[in-house]
Amino acid sequence: MSASQQGPSGNAMNRTGCKGTVVIIGPAHPLRGGLATFDQRLAREFQSEGYDCRIYSFSLQYPDFLFPGTTQYTTEPAPEGLSILTRINSINPLNWLSVGKELRKLRPDIIVVRFWLPLMGPALGTILRRVRKNKHTRIVAITDNVIPHEKRPGDKPFTRYFLKSCDAYITMSEKVMKDLRTFEASKPAQQVNHPLYDNFGAPIPKEEARASLRAKGVNIDDNDKILLFFGFIRQYKGLDIALQAMADKRVRDLGVKLLVAGEFYEDAAPYHELIERLDINKSLLLQTDFIPDSEVRDYLCAADAVIQPYKNATQSGVTPLAYHFERPMIVSNVGGLPALVPHEQVGLVAEPEPEAMADAILRFFVLGDTYFLPALRTEKEKYSWSRLINTITELSAC
Repeated sequence: MSASQQGPSGNAMNRTGCKGTVVIIGPAHPLRGGLATFDQRLAREFQSEGYDCRIYSFSLQYPDFLFPGTTQYTTEPAPEGLSILTRINSINPLNWLSVGKELRKLRPDIIVVRFWLPLMGPALGTILRRVRKNKHTRIVAITDNVIPHEKRPGDKPFTRYFLKSCDAYITMSEKVMKDLRTFEASKPAQQVNHPLYDNFGAPIPKEEARASLRAKGVNIDDNDKILLFFGFIRQYKGLDIALQAMADKRVRDLGVKLLVAGEFYEDAAPYHELIERLDINKSLLLQTDFIPDSEVRDYLCAADAVIQPYKNATQSGVTPLAYHFERPMIVSNVGGLPALVPHEQVGLVAEPEPEAMADAILRFFVLGDTYFLPALRTEKEKYSWSRLINTITELSAC
């Protein structure tokens, strides 16, 4: 079955010959980004384990004036073998009632709903309240964030409204679990490691990845010492800390280069001004357009290490990417990152300030990337999609 945007063919999902029926509510193709990638990979795992699964995505995720990037949509082809229905308009209450009624009649056994932003609380909470009237469907929320990185008016009531519509919750860091329990103290909840993004292909040799990037115009040599800052650029991710660390004389003298691969989700001007003031242009490789899925492997495999100098963090989708491609990490000692990156085993943990990050960079190149490989290969076994599926089904039975 190819990816579809057609409606359901009957009043209930087909249960013949399958373990159960599942609807994932969250972004999916043609929307782009880590949430869409996650939802599609999760749907495939449900299918591989014998479930009838489809995704209800957004016909309108964000109004254009609220979206910080250049476009919300990918130009890549729809994923084969997935049923994706573009149904939900995040700002139209009439749509919420209609989608809720549709899902109530559909009667899936489980709805897995993504929650990453309070802005989505009214739409998702209303839809789920309609679904619950069928007295059958169990609703499990994957709460990527409960208290957002960037606070806005309405965050608490929107979040509370959404959480009250769910039966159980999954978090992917201890911090989010603590945040969740400030809103919802008694309903079932479990913490699960963010599964590996293993849908970008197997790791390839560093030289092959760098050759591929050179063919795309990236000025990278086989002998370069490369740190990768990957993903959307937002204030809380601390790119400014990484840039200041690159200006440290010790790092300059070592000849390290920072490859920045990801789109600005805020004003780029302050970063360019900082780069000019620090005079570090020669130490940077800036690829600040959106990185399509087809190029993710090249960027990860071309790096010696991945740097995440976050100022605050819950979990990070970049971490499971680094695990999959067996790239050591240099991360900030904030939020859930230290628990995900055991210090001097799969990477290094440093305070989120330039000198500490520079110290960690120097320490990494003393140890070398191969030092971390044994622990990376052992630790990554904890990050399985089947473990997430098992947790979802266990919570749905509570």
